Amino acid sequence: MPRRMRRIAPAPGGGPDTLRLEEAPVPRPEPGEILVRVAYAGVNRPDVLQRAGRYPPPPDASPVLGLEVAGRVEALGPGCRRYAPGDGVCALVAGGGYAEYCRVAEAHALPVPEGLDLAEAAALPETHFTVWAMLFGQGRLRPGETLLVHGGTSGIGLAALDLAHAQGVGVAVSVGSEAKARVCLARGARLAVVREREDFVAALRAAGMIPDVVLDIGGGEATASNLEVLARDGRLVQVGTLAGAYGTIPLGTVLAKRLTIVGSTMRGRTREEKTLLARDLEERVWPLYARGLRPLLAATFPLARAGDAHRLMESGAHIGKILLAVEADPGV
Repeated sequence: MPRRMRRIAPAPGGGPDTLRLEEAPVPRPEPGEILVRVAYAGVNRPDVLQRAGRYPPPPDASPVLGLEVAGRVEALGPGCRRYAPGDGVCALVAGGGYAEYCRVAEAHALPVPEGLDLAEAAALPETHFTVWAMLFGQGRLRPGETLLVHGGTSGIGLAALDLAHAQGVGVAVSVGSEAKARVCLARGARLAVVREREDFVAALRAAGMIPDVVLDIGGGEATASNLEVLARDGRLVQVGTLAGAYGTIPLGTVLAKRLTIVGSTMRGRTREEKTLLARDLEERVWPLYARGLRPLLAATFPLARAGDAHRLMESGAHIGKILLAVEADPGV
């Protein structure tokens, strides 16, 4: 194992141009950790926010960007027994993914799902941990219910659509273009509303779809409409504030329909919570990929072009997950 590696330097706050390559020591795994030689790292909205200085990492996390990786186990820290050097894994991390080597809590690493390569596996952890915890956990989404997903072709949106559809949930999405609507319909959505063309509340009512759960990454002005469209005993699951951190809450509607509003972030969850989520995903979600489900990849950039990956993320033009190819390795 080399002593030095390439990584994207910790972002000081600013635009995509601040993302630059540097050399740094290869980290050493601590007790309960494995060291992963990273093949691909996922690019997520929190990375963009952290780069801009709006989402600082936890005090004990790496300052390097990157919340999910896929690659091969390089070394084991004390007490690690599940994986062996050379095993293909994907993992949720608190930081450090934009690098050739990354320390990973062994309990937060998952085997690459059967039938997927390392690029596809890198697209799973951050969105799947988040969607499983918030939509099926806090949101209590159940088979036979109806779900509305805002931002249907985002990483979170597609994970929610895929997992809900596989669980027998009727899914409606709101998206920003006709092309995005077609992708969602092809992946099982019953209704796709193009926001600039149609009011989602009116479109849902016309289609006879009354959501039991709304999953929203935007917030802001849509909050009141999200509550208005929900069925009795409905749940609004807020996973982001891209459209604004403040919104109007019609308390009369909340009271009359017995609504619940929940929100959380994945990064702030404890190590134990993430461990339980990892085991749940492996048992209940990973088999879906063995049966043919595939994540949708939007674009892959070399590590040195992390800034271009962030520009694409910020543009909103992508459909699916954006990846960084740290070490091209399509095999598993």
